[in-house]
Order: sequence, then structure tokens, then C-alpha cells
Amino acid sequence: MEIILKQDIQNLGYKDDIISVKDGYARNYLIPMGMAINATASARKEHAENLKQRAHKEEQLKNEAQELAEKLKDISLTIGAKASSKGKIFGSVNTIQIAEALKEKGFEIDRKNISISEDLIKEVGKYTASVKLHKEVSADIPFEIIAE
Repeated sequence: MEIILKQDIQNLGYKDDIISVKDGYARNYLIPMGMAINATASARKEHAENLKQRAHKEEQLKNEAQELAEKLKDISLTIGAKASSKGKIFGSVNTIQIAEALKEKGFEIDRKNISISEDLIKEVGKYTASVKLHKEVSADIPFEIIAE
């Protein structure tokens, strides 16, 4: 079944993508939850018109995201965490702490757009986080975890 996504869905697609999914997934989950609509002929026509109107705005957002990525390229973060004498952190460092550190530097980025290659960081050291600013633009931010 072909559907038109009404919002970004991780591992499936972005808003306004026309994708094929299994019938049951579309009818029982995506459409009732308001995440997608059935891709009928009239819906496709309306979708095409909306895409034309949105193309210019999308280009501006992409340019702004690229400018922000250039600014973030020069940033390096230092995050303090309570740690043992051997360098093991009590607890872990996750995207919430990285988002707060970026906020202190003047960048308002949602923690959901930040991903760390390791699942949990439990040791002092240097790591890299990836920030998704736009569906085509992302930036890598180096950060260091130090013991407090």
C-alpha cells in the first residue's frame, strides 16, 4: 500500500515522502495515528501542489542548517561527570548532557537530534556526537568527558 507520510518517522521516511508499506501497518497503525494518509490520486495531486509551495522554504531551512553546521564545526565541548579514580563514570553521559552543554554555548538543539555512536558512555575520554540539523545536513561535534 502506498501512503504519504504526514510527519518524520524514524527508519521509515520523512514528512511528505510517498512510500510503500504493508497494508496492515498502514491501516492499523500509521493512518489511525495520523502519521500518514492513503496515497489516492486526489491526495497525490494535493501533495504535489504542497511540495511546489514548500520547495523555496525548504531551501532556506537547508541553508540555515548548513550555516549552523559550519558554526558547530569549530565547537568542542567539555562535560564534567563524577568519576572514580580509575576513570569510570558513576552513571553515564547521554544526549541530555550534550544538549545542555550546547545550550550553554548558545546553540539550542533538541536532544532527539543528537546521536552518539556508543550506546552509553561510562568512561572519561574523548568522543564524537552527531547532530542532525536537517534531513540532508548533519554535523559532528567532538566532546571530552572529564572527572569532576
